[in-house]
Amino acid sequence: MRAVVQRVSKASVTVSSEIVGEIETGFLVLLGIKNDDTEADLLYLVDKIANLRVLEDAEGRMNLSLLGTGGSALVVSNFTLYADARKGRRPGFTDAAPSEFAEPFYHRFVQKLAQTGVSVQCGRFGAEMQVALINDGPITLLLDSRKLF
Repeated sequence: MRAVVQRVSKASVTVSSEIVGEIETGFLVLLGIKNDDTEADLLYLVDKIANLRVLEDAEGRMNLSLLGTGGSALVVSNFTLYADARKGRRPGFTDAAPSEFAEPFYHRFVQKLAQTGVSVQCGRFGAEMQVALINDGPITLLLDSRKLF
C-alpha cells in the first residue's frame, strides 16, 4: 500500500457538486492499493498514519500525532499511486489492485483507522472526485508499506 499524507489545515472531497468528506486540522491521505497487498500492509499504514508525529506542539515543533491532537484524516482512494510511467508517455496501472479487491480493502483501512480513535472522513471509492486542500507547512510524505519488508 502507498499513501501520500499531506498535513492540512482544511481539506474536502466533492462528488457531483456534493461535499462527501471534509476535515479541519489533520491529514489528507491519498491511498493506493496494490494488487497483492495484505493485512500486514494495511495494519502497518494504519498505525503509521495514526501515530505519525508531524503536527506541531506548543513550541512549533513537529512532535504530535493525530491521536495526540484529536486531528482528523480524510482518506481518498487513488489507484494512480501505482502508476508506472517509466516507459512511453502513458502510465500503466498493472500494479494497482482491481476494484473488486481494492474497494473492500479501502473500506477496511478506513474502518481500522477509525478504530484507533482518529476521526475519519472519506471520499467515494471509484467516483470522479474533486479534492480541495490547504496544505499546512507544506508537509507532504510518501509512505509505502513495502519499503520495510
